[in-house]
Amino acid sequence: MSGLTWEEKHHLITRNLSEWLGDEKLKTILKQRDLKVYWGTATTGRPHVGYFTPMSKIADFLRAGVEVTILFADLHAYLDNMKAPWDLLALRVQYYEAVIKAMLKSIGVPLDKLKFVKGSDYQLSKEYTLDVYRLSSLVTEHDAKKAGAEVVKQVANALLSGLLYPGLQALDEEYLKVDAQFGGVDQRKIFTFSEKYLPMLGYEKRVHLMNPMIPGLTGAKMSSSEEDTKIDLLDSAAAVKKKLKKAFCEPGNITENGILAFSKHVVFPLMKGGEKYVVKRSEEFGGDIEFDKYEDLETAFAEQVIHPGDLKGAVEIYVNRLLDPIRKEFEQDPKLKGLNSKAYPPPQKEKQIEEIIPSRLDIRVGKVVEVQKHPDADALYVEKIDLGDSSGPRTIVSGLANYVPLKEMQDRLVVVLANLKPANLRGIQSHGMVLCASVEEPTKKVEPLQPPSDSAAGDKVLVEGYENGSPDEVLNPKKKVWDKLQADFAVNGSGEAAWSGNLLLTKNGGKITSSTLKNVPIK
Repeated sequence: MSGLTWEEKHHLITRNLSEWLGDEKLKTILKQRDLKVYWGTATTGRPHVGYFTPMSKIADFLRAGVEVTILFADLHAYLDNMKAPWDLLALRVQYYEAVIKAMLKSIGVPLDKLKFVKGSDYQLSKEYTLDVYRLSSLVTEHDAKKAGAEVVKQVANALLSGLLYPGLQALDEEYLKVDAQFGGVDQRKIFTFSEKYLPMLGYEKRVHLMNPMIPGLTGAKMSSSEEDTKIDLLDSAAAVKKKLKKAFCEPGNITENGILAFSKHVVFPLMKGGEKYVVKRSEEFGGDIEFDKYEDLETAFAEQVIHPGDLKGAVEIYVNRLLDPIRKEFEQDPKLKGLNSKAYPPPQKEKQIEEIIPSRLDIRVGKVVEVQKHPDADALYVEKIDLGDSSGPRTIVSGLANYVPLKEMQDRLVVVLANLKPANLRGIQSHGMVLCASVEEPTKKVEPLQPPSDSAAGDKVLVEGYENGSPDEVLNPKKKVWDKLQADFAVNGSGEAAWSGNLLLTKNGGKITSSTLKNVPIK
């Protein structure tokens, strides 16, 4: 748009933004020449209707004479917890470019004013790579984690790839030769990271323009990975109606309202001169109502002049108006249709991998209420052990007869693995296993583990750090859960029972111990 003053350009560039950093620099540049801005998008999840929010701002930028570069950040997408392999990312870059160009055409943005760049086209160059190494010699782990906290998927043991992400995004500003970067307010920590570290490399600090994060249909952040929070750009009119009908839109609520947010950040900025926002209503509720300004629409909804159903109906019309040209383009072009299914193939049913963790074991304190020698095996005891079951004491057969005198077993507190599949031992069915410290050499010695003296029959014994899991009802012997876990059960040098270094504790925090054996396995 020619003939605008720098103040008018400043207004167009900053209107509806949540925040911008570097206002004085922005004004200085606008007084001298047109601004150069880049907007980047990691090519991961399928773009949705929420992408019209940055697109409408890009339309504002172009009206203000801004030179806009759109970055398809394939390398960033790969680094973000490896959400997609390289071959799939190549297809997604193509899809993003096709669908974003279709979106821009849908809102009347001339593509010849835009520059489209793929990240890996320059981010793998020698110069860029050397700058990554230079930056890595300056950036602390703390700063890298903090910068990516709201953008990069956070996991307990952070991958190095996620720590690199903010630095690459900062370097993009220099290598794309722009004055400013535009993004969501969730990028703020990366932007301030860039402002801190680019000058350390001898590069200038850029202006940062931040869009608000508009709520999704559920009232929370709109997400590519959560189907119910978003409308896909290729959704049918019927699907749009269905999703809007289910959308969260509480009467009078203007803060967690994705329908209003879409109206504010997409519909109103794209309205042409003299166009009005129309809410259709039946005559009995006052008939159709029109708005020139978003603020008037928000006030009317806050005062419950407009019913949520009528607001949804209005947005449905505007959404379909935006999506119709995109649907048509993809429907008529077989290549685009095929690209959609190749870039986002239906998810394969993954084979469930069961975690082998100690919380799957049902370990309890037991009290031996009766014990006698097995009638057909001198090395075995047959014990009646109270484990707190409503059905009464269980019969458990144990190989302790050669190691613990019978009178010492009577009324003794023991630790029992209670969810083993019942086993027939010399004609008697055993419903559990008494856990013992055991050593083979120089002379075999076996000691039943000892719970704290104040324990009660049936008290749960948990492994520290694994308190929240649920034990299997019965351990499947084919899956060898106990066999795999047993290798890491041991009595430590202090005589305390542990799994992989994590103590076995009763519900009161009492430790499970062995009376004399130390640094030996538990069997």
